[in-house]
Amino acid sequence: MLETAAPLYDDLIPGGSHWSFVMRRGHVLRLIDESGGTNVGMLMYNPENALERYNMPDTLKNQHTFLLTRGHVLLSDMGRVFASIIRDDLGWHDTVSGTCSAGLVTERWGAKTYQQAHNRYHRDGITSFLNELAKYGLGKKDLTANLNWFSKVKTDEEGNLAFVSDHSHTGATVDLRFEMDTIVVLHTCPHPLNPAPEYPSHPLRYQLFRAAAVTDADPCRLSSPEAARAFANNALYHMFQ
Repeated sequence: MLETAAPLYDDLIPGGSHWSFVMRRGHVLRLIDESGGTNVGMLMYNPENALERYNMPDTLKNQHTFLLTRGHVLLSDMGRVFASIIRDDLGWHDTVSGTCSAGLVTERWGAKTYQQAHNRYHRDGITSFLNELAKYGLGKKDLTANLNWFSKVKTDEEGNLAFVSDHSHTGATVDLRFEMDTIVVLHTCPHPLNPAPEYPSHPLRYQLFRAAAVTDADPCRLSSPEAARAFANNALYHMFQ
């Protein structure tokens, strides 16, 4: 059980920062909101073929949902499962709002350069993603719709999106079980709809664990016919590996 297991690795990403790594199939990535109010932007790619990446439209429409929570799977644009959400303390995570740009950050919270603030300068989501993608030979053309863990947006009757403040609490946790090797790109920059008067800077703790074997009765596998087909696609992909 992950609740009693010691993590294989434990680290903290400061607020307004970025990091990336390759998650291996059969392992769990635990994301922990260290202080409450964090937003974690995330992208995913296949390290063997980076043309395969996280597909937001398929992930949502195939599971008939607007939000992400426990039991959902995160699909690639080749119909496979990158990761399954096996734990979620919040019940709502955003994947429709995109990420913040340098222009948005400057307009909303003002410019603060490295020369002025050193490591506390104002980073933005797009630049953070691009800095990490460059480590894998990827760039602007490889940007896709991202996930925003620990963030919630709501809609009004006209369909306008609004950020829900105080959605996440200290210690809120999400566990992602990876079903295939995956490049994971993270940033802790603000959600693009966050109206906070000061630049939001909240850290993320992440931990790595070994996952239990996936059974035929796994809730994520059985969550929808589309999820079952995606797991079958994974099985075919890994057949000769």
